[in-house]
Amino acid sequence: MSIDLVAANEQLEGKGPLEIIRWAIENSEKPLVTTNFRPYEAVILHMATQVKPDIKVLWVDSGYNTSATYRFAEKVIQDLNLNIETYIPQMTSARRNVLMKGIPDIDDPLHDEFTRQVKLEPFQRALSELKPDLWLNAIRKDQTEFRQSMNIVSASKDGIIKVAPLYNLTEADLDAYLAEHNLPNENDYFDPTKAVETRECGLHTQL
Repeated sequence: MSIDLVAANEQLEGKGPLEIIRWAIENSEKPLVTTNFRPYEAVILHMATQVKPDIKVLWVDSGYNTSATYRFAEKVIQDLNLNIETYIPQMTSARRNVLMKGIPDIDDPLHDEFTRQVKLEPFQRALSELKPDLWLNAIRKDQTEFRQSMNIVSASKDGIIKVAPLYNLTEADLDAYLAEHNLPNENDYFDPTKAVETRECGLHTQL
């Protein structure tokens, strides 16, 4: 898949999320939307399925999610009839907890390996097997300093086109969308690869 990133970003400047998603679907053969069922994920999933109801949804389940997140995931999967593909790490969290003595702190030498095992490896395995040419994600520029330097359309190191339809939205925008469409939300969320919310987990810096 070949897309002129500069031209694409110029074309999508000022466009709304649904317009961006429609552009993405029209310009791809095997689109994929990724989710971790963190807060506000129902927004991107609802938007994507409005445009393409059978779009493949990738969930890398680290095995460390909260009970609330798992209940939220099941509700959204059922409510939106998601065409979901779930990938999990090759080692159980119980075994890893013994070998690594729990979740390593970010300054622990084991933390990079922990992140590789629970997030990067299953994600890379999914991309290798599902072979998408375009990856819709829910990143927003107000989430981290790193993300402020990104664009709506970019490319992964493997050449997969990455599109962030929600890039310019605020939490207030997302709250309004959830209310308008009567969508669920869940704030009891835990990412074991991050110590603070503004830290990158590696998916958008390494892939």
